[in-house]
Amino acid sequence: MYAILKKEITTFFSSPIGYLVVGLFLVVTGLFLWVFEGEFNIPNSGFADLAPFFLIAPWMFTFLIPAVTMRSFSEEKKAGTLELLLTKPITTLQLTLGKYLGAYSLIIIAIIPTLMYVLAIYMLGNPLGNLDVGVTIGSYAGLVLLASIYTALGIFISACTSNQIVAFIASVALCFFLYFGIEGIVAYSSLEGTTTLLSSLSIKSHYESISRGVIDTRDLIYFISVTAFFIILTIWRLQKNQYTYVKKISNIAQPLLLFVGLLLINYAGSFAHKRYDLTQDGRYTISTPTKELLDQIKSPLIIDVFLEGDFPAEFKKLQNETRYLLEEMQAHNPNIYFEFSNPVEPGETTAQVAGQFNEFGMTTIPLKVKQDGKETTQTIFPWATINFNGKAVPVSLVKNVVGSSPEQLVYASIQNLEYAFAEGLNISLNAKSKRIAVLRNNGELPDAKIADMFRKLGDTYNIAPFPMEVANQDPEKALKALQNTFDLVVIAKPTKAFTEQQKYVIDQYIINGGNSLWMLDAVAIEDDSLRNDAGKTVAFPRNLNLDDQLFKYGIRINPSLVVDLYSAPLSVASGEGSESQYIQLPWLYRPQVPSLNTHPINTNIEKPVRFNYANPIELLESNNELSKTVLLQSSIYTKVEATPREIALAQVDIEPQEADFQAGQQPLAVLVEGAFSSAFTNRVLPDGSDKERFRESATNPSKLILISDGDIIANELDSRGQPLELGFDYYTRTSYGNKEFLLNAVNYLLDDNGLINIRSKKIALPFIDTQKVSKEITTWQVLTIGLPLVILLIFGVIYTAIRKRRYAR
Repeated sequence: MYAILKKEITTFFSSPIGYLVVGLFLVVTGLFLWVFEGEFNIPNSGFADLAPFFLIAPWMFTFLIPAVTMRSFSEEKKAGTLELLLTKPITTLQLTLGKYLGAYSLIIIAIIPTLMYVLAIYMLGNPLGNLDVGVTIGSYAGLVLLASIYTALGIFISACTSNQIVAFIASVALCFFLYFGIEGIVAYSSLEGTTTLLSSLSIKSHYESISRGVIDTRDLIYFISVTAFFIILTIWRLQKNQYTYVKKISNIAQPLLLFVGLLLINYAGSFAHKRYDLTQDGRYTISTPTKELLDQIKSPLIIDVFLEGDFPAEFKKLQNETRYLLEEMQAHNPNIYFEFSNPVEPGETTAQVAGQFNEFGMTTIPLKVKQDGKETTQTIFPWATINFNGKAVPVSLVKNVVGSSPEQLVYASIQNLEYAFAEGLNISLNAKSKRIAVLRNNGELPDAKIADMFRKLGDTYNIAPFPMEVANQDPEKALKALQNTFDLVVIAKPTKAFTEQQKYVIDQYIINGGNSLWMLDAVAIEDDSLRNDAGKTVAFPRNLNLDDQLFKYGIRINPSLVVDLYSAPLSVASGEGSESQYIQLPWLYRPQVPSLNTHPINTNIEKPVRFNYANPIELLESNNELSKTVLLQSSIYTKVEATPREIALAQVDIEPQEADFQAGQQPLAVLVEGAFSSAFTNRVLPDGSDKERFRESATNPSKLILISDGDIIANELDSRGQPLELGFDYYTRTSYGNKEFLLNAVNYLLDDNGLINIRSKKIALPFIDTQKVSKEITTWQVLTIGLPLVILLIFGVIYTAIRKRRYAR
């Protein structure tokens, strides 16, 4: 066998054809990856990975490997030396393996120079060396396994004919069919039960699984068994007149039995399999909460993804990552079916379809695309719908970040992808299973000002107002109604003091395991007062009668104002009559607070959260048994102003001095968790309470979030009085992260299965250094195309010299 292997390699590199085939493969691949514009161009993709190479490699191998294998047995047959080989003291198995390993070794030799691409990506990464080694190793493993099947297939075809051209064309056709053709049949197949079977036979699905850095034993079994299948077919073909093992089985029955055995091996392998995610961030390992949701699906669930088309490289990345995630979900639960489609069907215009999407709140994205030197606008529909039990739930695939580059937008979107689908699945499977009480009768924000937040929460939870006036009349009845009906209490900017009965009801609700979200203003001041009262007003402490209760919970809001150099502008009218217009003033009482990324609630919120006249929260040591986490805080350039005090628009004319802003970071939103102790311990209980039912301490832990700004949940209204999206500034046309932060907060307070923790999952997409690319692109184009050719040339010169020296003797 070794002699056959050696002969194959020697024969290949003894003629210019061998070098021509390998050289052509390297040149064409290099041009597509580093020079030609298109989806395979690595420098233009924005990402420091070799995904484009592993996408184009199957196309290259479809022609390269048949060119290498076409002469293996065809030439022997044509020259009449095959019969001579069969009479030699070697078995047919040794002969076949020798030919196979010889051709396979040549393909590996052709792959080795492409490691230059790895070096190029390593050097062009941002920062230097920003390369996912696990993905690269997995991708090359997939390439080597793909080559094994193509080589075995080419050897088999070569054994079936004495014409090299026929062997080449037939091998190309069969390779193409096994990789691309079966997938095409699957796409248009309408026969139930055939889709999964055909997909399992396609090389493409198994190759793409490994090439993204996931090693699955099912894929390994597939590649090894299919390679063995074609090698055995080759042996049988060579022995067709000498086969003595099963004399009664016809030549047609033999391959059929072998094929059935192939199916059985792969079928058995699907029952006990292991997956190894080689990616450095584990991006293709589904989180446990998502798996728990997937396990709930007992009937077909269909996901339609409207992200099909000719996209720029960045959105192609998002498309691929979406497909990979759905494939992982489908692998976990076969009841999931998904399909990518272009929503704009023939005969429809993009504007018509965009209008239909907008009616359902599914906004489109206008994307500028450069093609043939011209810049055009392409409309993207970055949405999916989860269809289950007659209900369609929209899932946004894009997490829009104002002012971000396409690469940053896609990065944020991929980061949020699993959470977006998990949230959609949760709505489809468990919608309305929990209830939220919005407390009333203490001067809270009106419905119109909190409409957008609760409209969004209404997709997942049941929401109802709860009149706290009932607590004044019968606190035990109010407490029983809260405990038995609601899972969360929301207190949205009360302006009237709470009575002792109301405080008792809230306290005992928390003690009995209830969760609560408090949005309080400890200082009374409104922007409208500034705009309407000659540009000035007075800020004074607001007594809500909650200080003693919050003190018992280990927190306190001080009646002061947080003034921050990092702040959002205030819009005020300037001019009179028709010449009136709004101008933006630098208003330091509106802190812009970025995400801390220290907790699932504040993780991956790309936009800053805007506060308005926030107050500092103090973490007390009165109850160290409770866990306290600061979720949002002001910048280090902060000062705290005591109240009462006059606030005037004229203050914007005073240049702020950095020396005055040295109060440090002030907590503005705090999470308190644990077993709470009652604020009414060792106190006289309010009238109407039942002393026998009173509990001093909690047996079950609960969660409380305190935010020192009631306006954080307030949406603005348009000129017709209709609510705008929470976090959108009507005057500056700027969006803030208030809605996302509050949604995270509510989801965390109500989340029993830990879905919100998915937000903490980090996806480390490696970016390419665009500045370095623009400066050094020519150098790297020369190196990635020229250096592999130089290596091949040097190898050829040395190899030829050694052969001449050996045979000259």
